[in-house]
Amino acid sequence: MVKSSTPPNVIIFFTDQQRWDTTGVHGNPLDLTPNFDRMAQRGTHLYYAFTCQPVCGPARAALQTGCYATRVGCFRNGIPLPPDAVTIARCFREAGYSTAYIGKWHLASRDPVPETERGGYDYWLASNVLEFSSDPYRTVVYDNEGKAVLLPGYRVNALTDAAIRYIASHQEQPFFLFLSFLEPHHQNRLDSYPAPEGYAERYVGRWMPPDLAALGGSVHQHLAGYYGMVKRLDEAFGLLLDALRSLQLLDRTIVLYTSDHGCHFKTRNTEYKRSCHEGSIRVPAALQGPGFDGGGQIRQLVSLVDIPPTLLEAAGLPIPETMQGRSFLRLTRGEREGWPEEVFLQISEWHVGRAVRTRRWKYGVFAPHKNPWQDSSSDTYWEAYLYDLEVDPYELANRIECASHARVAEVMRERLLRCIQEVEGEKPTIIPAKRVPSGQLSISEEEAWQ
Repeated sequence: MVKSSTPPNVIIFFTDQQRWDTTGVHGNPLDLTPNFDRMAQRGTHLYYAFTCQPVCGPARAALQTGCYATRVGCFRNGIPLPPDAVTIARCFREAGYSTAYIGKWHLASRDPVPETERGGYDYWLASNVLEFSSDPYRTVVYDNEGKAVLLPGYRVNALTDAAIRYIASHQEQPFFLFLSFLEPHHQNRLDSYPAPEGYAERYVGRWMPPDLAALGGSVHQHLAGYYGMVKRLDEAFGLLLDALRSLQLLDRTIVLYTSDHGCHFKTRNTEYKRSCHEGSIRVPAALQGPGFDGGGQIRQLVSLVDIPPTLLEAAGLPIPETMQGRSFLRLTRGEREGWPEEVFLQISEWHVGRAVRTRRWKYGVFAPHKNPWQDSSSDTYWEAYLYDLEVDPYELANRIECASHARVAEVMRERLLRCIQEVEGEKPTIIPAKRVPSGQLSISEEEAWQ
């Protein structure tokens, strides 16, 4: 919690569909993210950060409310955030903060976004579905009055410049700024990843993550552009930090960089996300500023749903009882006792599914009899996959049918049922997969609990 009498400013720098392994601190060798990497090393790096649902709207609902998407009601895209939702913006506004949202929203019924569907933000310069209202060099967003505003420059820079203008004009009052980009998400109407001019060429034929190298998908078509977009995002992040430094706001501003979900480049299904594989669910995340400078690398598993309560506690504000997430601020002080050993994930649109991930294991179930666009949950699920992330970090070998892993599946099944009960208030039935002999494979009881 902040000890200063001056409340800290808070900025969320939010990318869309960015994999964790685009960053240097996670082993990417292409120097795409020097500014993020520097913050992760000097501030607090969430080494294991995950979305709670790998699709835009539900993930954003969780980040605005600190609740899982099924609790909020936004279990798929196209469902507006409830007007009475207790949001992080409303919490900061009630504490005297100026609140601003710039960029992509994806939690409303239409564009321009009605005021009742803006989550309680005072200043508004955004589009509900930015990929539909804009192109890479034609950024159209809507202001508080619902008027279209054309911002100059490549879309990443256009939004960053708008954010810097907001910061410069709101120095006298503590502010909470949510800056939400579309990049490195694809441009839907073209199914392309349009980097700034000259950027994609730098990365053609360069390093690719092993899961993508093994499975292919659309990676050879899209990865170079994707990397170019990530590079420009990091440059823009550096410009934002420079602006804070020049205005002497850097030391009293909490800055968070993260993303709504990752991207598997059509390797796990016929599009880019909506699966519980690492490429979809693991995201980059780091913080700096009061409460987080020198916080080190946190190795506990953290979810997007934990971010709102964390930021509120770091600003010295109360955490609403409605929030299901947990503040991880204590982890920066080394207070790890009682922190959950797993993260819980929900899946919609592709299928109705649930999953749980520990440091070593990932276990998932699905409900093939349910409509993933109409049904938010199921009373019955079937086992779908079990991955050993210690020996198979790229999830190339599904062990759910292996007799050697039956005990692991049993332990993970109970973990998942407990999570569903805690989050959704229900305890469904899970139908075990058929087990088959698995040769020399063998898992001990101790390993099953890892």
